[in-house]
Amino acid sequence: MANRLPVDRNVGADGVPRWRRSPGGLVSAIAPVMRRRKGTWIGWTGAPDEQLEPFEEDGMSLHPIAQSAQEVELYYEGFSNATLWPLYHDVVATPVYDRAMWDAYVRVNRRFAEAAAKVASKNAIVWVQDYQLQLVPQMLRELRPDLRIGFFLHIPFPPVELFWQLPWRRRILEGLLGADLVGFQLPGAAANFVRLCRRLLDARFSKQDVFWDDRVVRARAFPISVDVGELNDLVGREDVLERAQEIRTDLGDATVLLGVDRLDYTKGITQRLQAFGELVEEGHIKPGQAVFVQIATPSRERVEQYQLLREEIEQLVGRINGEHGEIGFPVIHYLHSSYDRAELAALYLAADVMVVTPLRDGMNLVAKEYVACRKDLRGALVLSEFTGAAAELKRGAFQVNPYDIDGLKGTLMAALNAEPAEQARRMRVMRRRVIEHDVDRWAQEFLSELENPARPSAVEQAPSGLES
Repeated sequence: MANRLPVDRNVGADGVPRWRRSPGGLVSAIAPVMRRRKGTWIGWTGAPDEQLEPFEEDGMSLHPIAQSAQEVELYYEGFSNATLWPLYHDVVATPVYDRAMWDAYVRVNRRFAEAAAKVASKNAIVWVQDYQLQLVPQMLRELRPDLRIGFFLHIPFPPVELFWQLPWRRRILEGLLGADLVGFQLPGAAANFVRLCRRLLDARFSKQDVFWDDRVVRARAFPISVDVGELNDLVGREDVLERAQEIRTDLGDATVLLGVDRLDYTKGITQRLQAFGELVEEGHIKPGQAVFVQIATPSRERVEQYQLLREEIEQLVGRINGEHGEIGFPVIHYLHSSYDRAELAALYLAADVMVVTPLRDGMNLVAKEYVACRKDLRGALVLSEFTGAAAELKRGAFQVNPYDIDGLKGTLMAALNAEPAEQARRMRVMRRRVIEHDVDRWAQEFLSELENPARPSAVEQAPSGLES
């Protein structure tokens, strides 16, 4: 179960709409498992007010969930992305606490739970995905106590001090406790969850196990990764290699810095461009010597905060290029557009320095994609300390605090000046980690943990050794 189905509607040259697999790590990870197990994927098509019957596509059974235009506004753009998203990302922006948004969130979550209760076979496994559906586990358990229910949160989970703001904090925790296994990107997030259950619900616990309603709810970290095999195939294709060379030719002899992000205030795009602009202004980088390519994929364009962010970034890019660019040598190439996997792979191959500097990120798969694509052991990764990926790639990445503009400038220069031998040493370490812990391993480890139930004796023994 996920907010979206794993397919997008695409209108071909003949004008006939067809379904095609959606891009992204979640679909790459779970779709093969679904096909092998003959599973059903429950989600929204992406079109408001659309009622569709279940259908088969890409070897999976797909069960569409309808959402009205008002529910998209209140549940998705509202509570999910104006309340939970900023709250869970360290309140980088101010969350909106609105009762109508909450009511829509409850209503849509219940619709998902009721659909799963009807579709799932006896003793089936149900895997619920991400922050839009945090009430589903409890709702579904009430309807179908026979099911094994897992939940995975793809974004950070906040500490007690921030989560405490949420007016519906208890309802969210109780919703998650309907699962048998609650997965997070990092151990710290799992610890935050257990700590909240203890303080807010007075729940008994032992290490990462919470004892609730005569059940053991396990909280565990499962760092998500990328489809290394798919990326390896892409960077071996002749057309992708030719496209990478074409990009390099178009950019001249300049050293290429690359940023690839959704247009979102958590991604730190403004800070990295400011730092790069100051390096040019101070003469550390000359026009034509290095160029910054920033791709900002359109995101939540109807939300006012995102509209303001786009204006701010475009004004910053315009000012830097206006003051420091030369004819034929813009300092920054800013592209507000989406690109397919092949084009992104070519960009990764063309980039000398990959700049991934979110203010807060649950994992960040762009960093891992770049590493997976660099079989040549060239290139450098500048990585925010506040990404989930920082823990896994700490031995190879040039890590930085994105709030520290001077520190970011110094780190960018260190990455730009890294010798080939140092690049190879760092990249080799990162590639080993990404290859050994790919997205298939993530999915298999989560499902293996979910399929092995906690022993009932743990509940019986728990009270004597628990903290209060």
